[in-house]
Amino acid sequence: MDADDIRRKLEERRDEMRDRVEALAQPPELGAAQGFGKRIGDGTVEAIRRQTDIGVGTSLEEGLARTERALAKLDDGTYGRCDACGSAIAPARLHAMPDSVLCVTCAGAQRRVPPRRR
Repeated sequence: MDADDIRRKLEERRDEMRDRVEALAQPPELGAAQGFGKRIGDGTVEAIRRQTDIGVGTSLEEGLARTERALAKLDDGTYGRCDACGSAIAPARLHAMPDSVLCVTCAGAQRRVPPRRR
């Protein structure tokens, strides 16, 4: 893939993720939200849906940040170089995940930080 193809693919991904994050951020329609009742099972489906939306939203925000970083790297000529160690990112990794900004070694060594509580 050439730089124009990569940019197009990353921009499409960025726009799609922005739309999805924006949709998740919309408040429920008036009267559409189900309250949580006092009995077991009341509102369980709604609670699970909200928890799922939070997880999906967090994942989308992380992916959006990676995609925007990859686009910035394209602009400054460092696309394909690891942000952590500066080594080249394997072409197969970039082909599979064009938003990769870390090589496999650094990505594996990166400490996973638990998500912020909302």
